[in-house]
Amino acid sequence: MEENKFEAAIERVKELGAEVESSAEASTEGDALAHVRAELHKWVDTVAGAVVNAGLGRVTLLHHNGKETSIASSELPYLLSRPARFETD
Repeated sequence: MEENKFEAAIERVKELGAEVESSAEASTEGDALAHVRAELHKWVDTVAGAVVNAGLGRVTLLHHNGKETSIASSELPYLLSRPARFETD
């Protein structure tokens, strides 16, 4: 069942790109996926800060070179959020 959802997600993303005449490449296993993951790890290491807005479902990464990357996600903002803390005197 999960594999069907995974394949459906890949096809949906590829179809969205095709609608605007843009090709897409899916990497789901082997060397291709290993390459993507390695490059993502290097890219993440360029992050100098992050703005997490769980209410908007968005994370903005601030990179050392001054560029910003905005990621829309229903999960990522919650993974990066820390629990609220209330200070008591």
